[in-house]
Amino acid sequence: MTAQDSATHSPAISVRTGTFLATAAVVAFSLSFPATVWALDGFGPWTATGVRALLAGVISAVCLYAARVPLPDRRHWAGLLTVAGGCVIGFPLLTTLALQTSTTAHSAVVIGILPLATVVISSLATNHRPSRTFWTAATLGAVTVAAFTLQQSHGRPTVADLYLFGALIVCGAGYAEGGRLASAMPGWQVIAWAVVAALPVSIIVTALAIPHEPIHLTTKAVAGMSYIAAVSQFGAFVVWYRGMAAIGVPKASQLQLAQPLITLVWSVLLMGEHLPVLAPVAAVAVLACIAATQRARA
Repeated sequence: MTAQDSATHSPAISVRTGTFLATAAVVAFSLSFPATVWALDGFGPWTATGVRALLAGVISAVCLYAARVPLPDRRHWAGLLTVAGGCVIGFPLLTTLALQTSTTAHSAVVIGILPLATVVISSLATNHRPSRTFWTAATLGAVTVAAFTLQQSHGRPTVADLYLFGALIVCGAGYAEGGRLASAMPGWQVIAWAVVAALPVSIIVTALAIPHEPIHLTTKAVAGMSYIAAVSQFGAFVVWYRGMAAIGVPKASQLQLAQPLITLVWSVLLMGEHLPVLAPVAAVAVLACIAATQRARA
């Protein structure tokens, strides 16, 4: 029996537990931007991207070896490569480049459109159609986030915003594919194999970047790198895909509407940034949209 076969026969977790797991992952992901800014205190953007994926790859390889997990079925390879390209390489690189010139708070709000991108890509890939109520709530949540973003940037998207919009597209594809794969194999193996599959790219990026981006191991840099490698790139994904498999990609993705709001709080507490005046208003609107998506048929 393969690992994939055993996954399909494992006891199903409840919707409540799945929602809790997905929410816990969102909280863990919400610290990713502040941790990335800390990592940039001692690493360049390309080095940070390569090193975080390289360290996560080592952790994943050890876990897969210790659990004696066989290679995934060939039919899953394309999906795993999509997760690797979107969640392991594309999203970390593009958001890291954006955070060089954009604040943590602003970047987090732009990525707030990610839930809608995820459910759209998932629907196109699986031909699954959530209810009209769900689409309405999800769209209103994304529009609220987009309007808040444009208000903060005075209606003029910046180069950092272009990086962030690219990041949310590739990450949406990775989330959708990862959520689909998590129904056929254990969630931790989805991200573990994706990170391992990205190792050749991670090694090359790291080797090429280090000579041009000298490393300075400050306390903040080490703490930030440790978090984004062990938690943002691996640990949070374990519970995220597990939660997705339990409650479905559409509902799980909409819980992430709360992530920008939590990151805004972290940016004030940890980064000394100022909370935008309209943030509480956006927070109430977004939370209402999340509640509606969780009650709607998805």
